[in-house]
Amino acid sequence: MRFLTVAEVAEVMRVSKMTVYRLVHNGHLPAIRVGRSFRVPENAVHEYLRESYAEWIASHAGKPGQE
Repeated sequence: MRFLTVAEVAEVMRVSKMTVYRLVHNGHLPAIRVGRSFRVPENAVHEYLRESYAEWIASHAGKPGQE
């Protein structure tokens, strides 16, 4: 299992580090604490993105012009 830093997660997701911290603190992304920093399992990041994309697709299904 590979763990990513907050900065690496932000780069993969193309969001700010603050957004990653919010996702961790709100329980949307699992993380472990190493000293004063967090590490997020890489597979959890990909699963979060997959679920978010599936939700987006479902919410836009059948809506013309929504891409």
